[in-house]
Amino acid sequence: MMFLLQDSNQLFTGALILMLLIAVLEGVMTLIGVGLSDFLDNLLPDFDLNTDVPDTGLSGGLTKLLGWLRFGEIPALILLVAFLVTFGVAGLLFQMFAEAFFGSLLPSGLIAIPVFFVTLPLVRVLGNIMRKFAVGDETEAIGRDTFVGRMATITLGEATTGSPAEARFSDEFGTTHYVMVEPYDEGEKYSQGQQVVLVEEYGASFRVIASAS
Repeated sequence: MMFLLQDSNQLFTGALILMLLIAVLEGVMTLIGVGLSDFLDNLLPDFDLNTDVPDTGLSGGLTKLLGWLRFGEIPALILLVAFLVTFGVAGLLFQMFAEAFFGSLLPSGLIAIPVFFVTLPLVRVLGNIMRKFAVGDETEAIGRDTFVGRMATITLGEATTGSPAEARFSDEFGTTHYVMVEPYDEGEKYSQGQQVVLVEEYGASFRVIASAS
């Protein structure tokens, strides 16, 4: 415990504590029918995650990074938790080796950047594993550009204009897809459990209308 609470480890220990707090908060909010994934996605600007588009600078690079991390293919909250766990554990392991070889801990600011770059590929690996459990055979997965026209079910949150909610649908291969959706018509809102039809891709989200069925 003393090792975890040392000043040089607080950044990494804090990441693990934040992960635990998110888990508890998600459990509580799920009981009342509200999820955290939509809140997390609202913190990010809208990106077209089609990695075939040319890189136009910082935004293009960030778009490709998000796509590489499977953002939009699995719930954003899962990616955040995977990042926090991996960053925290990797940082503490770095510090354990530093203490063993140098006899003291390194400043967290000194190793935070290399730990961050080690964390990203690990998050991708975890994302791929979780995606396979969630969506089945990856080779049969359809492309994001074919999502328009499909029917989805709101799974987390309430979709309002400018405040997307998480929705889920399965394709003809049995693959499950998670997308963020908001109403096509301003003033409309769709609640958890309601079925909607994806009618337009809108950055990292899709605009939807109520299903007729």
